Amino acid sequence: MWGRRRGRRGGRSAEELRVRRREREAALRKARRQEQLVSKRLLREDGAAQEGAQDGADVVPDPLSEDEVLELLRGVQRGSEDRKRSLGRLRWALQNEETQQKFVRLDGSIRTLTGLFTSSLADLQLEAARCLHELSHSSVPAVAEACLPVTSYLLTYLSGHSLELTELCLYTLGNLVVESEAVRKQLLPQGIIPVLASCIQSPHEAVLEGVGYVLSQLLQAKEAPMEIIPLVLDSALPQHMLQLVCSGLKAGMGAAVEFAWCLHYIICRHKDNVLLLALGAVPALTSLLLDLASQIPQDAPEGLELCFLQQHPFLVQECLWLLNNLTADDPFFCSALLCLDLLPALLQLLTCSQMATVLVLTVLCNLAEKGQSQCQQLLQQPLLAQLLPLLTLPDPEAVGQCLELLHLLFLHCPEAAADFTRQGGHQALEQHQSTPELQERAQALLAVVRQPPGAPSACQATLAASS
Repeated sequence: MWGRRRGRRGGRSAEELRVRRREREAALRKARRQEQLVSKRLLREDGAAQEGAQDGADVVPDPLSEDEVLELLRGVQRGSEDRKRSLGRLRWALQNEETQQKFVRLDGSIRTLTGLFTSSLADLQLEAARCLHELSHSSVPAVAEACLPVTSYLLTYLSGHSLELTELCLYTLGNLVVESEAVRKQLLPQGIIPVLASCIQSPHEAVLEGVGYVLSQLLQAKEAPMEIIPLVLDSALPQHMLQLVCSGLKAGMGAAVEFAWCLHYIICRHKDNVLLLALGAVPALTSLLLDLASQIPQDAPEGLELCFLQQHPFLVQECLWLLNNLTADDPFFCSALLCLDLLPALLQLLTCSQMATVLVLTVLCNLAEKGQSQCQQLLQQPLLAQLLPLLTLPDPEAVGQCLELLHLLFLHCPEAAADFTRQGGHQALEQHQSTPELQERAQALLAVVRQPPGAPSACQATLAASS
């Protein structure tokens, strides 16, 4: 916090701010990766997937007692004509994580499901696959590892004739590999990479998207650089991935996005990318970008093209992450953003969404910490006027990042403090004096804006000391 650094020399303040912001961004990136990219996915039919639900309502069932779970298992073990209905009830019950854990602890539970999954009766096989899929979605590692015996069969049925079963098997595998290193270590020698290389040649978009999901989960594993990426590069996967990414507008955007992420992980985590270069990745991806650009209407706004806000809002967030990474430690990219006059378009995104607000402010902080010249260029825009409403937001993260930006602006351009005061900025800061996580920064900035006119050195001294 600022108060803990009080009294240090001003020359270190910007660097310390940068380190702290990088730490916070690392946490943001980790949360983003866990919540959006390696999060598990669940395939359920509307209503029909919930045998015990009322009117198809999307609710999680209450946990069952051990006796009730045992009775469900006995129901699917009996060779009666009602076995499919029993499997449906089991699948509904397995949507509850507590019930999942009780089920896998029962002796013979996974063995019974595996037997039904390998049955010659297609309806029982599909219902058992749905039960296994529910188990794979568990956040408890022990549940995923209990499914180890069925992984070889999941791979086998990827080459089957049922599109629905293939899709279920793919997403079940994708859920299992992200949870357990033991599952990944079992699947690699079982040949998951060659099987995926075969599946990627499927004509069905649903299968292609599922392959991309499994592969992206594998490529994010901690052991991927040494154990997984070399296998992928030795297969036919890179060639097909590149083709699918570049034909995304025709073959399906969902699969194209999945495989774009796969290529991203390979390039980021593998030093030798000669193979991708030999496959023509650079001209192919350049051509794709030009193709995407050609889809933008002629009357689109200048700068960062915003017609995508309505059609593909996730692209805005991804572009902002990219801008943040490029400008974080590189003065060249900061200068490029300013020279290309992208600030007006960037400022338009300030109110696009909660995450976009934080990310835009982070990019602006990256620029401002580079020094006086960059801050002056920022202040040529109506930046202070746009920051004032952000200080009233209920989101402490956005407000905190806004305070960080003001700190840098006042540090490098003390005259900005007086301008901020004239616009009523001190009132916006006063409301955060009682907010625990913001009060130190708000009080430090208030001390600056209350300085008498014509005392820039005092401004700098106050801010430097507060760092």
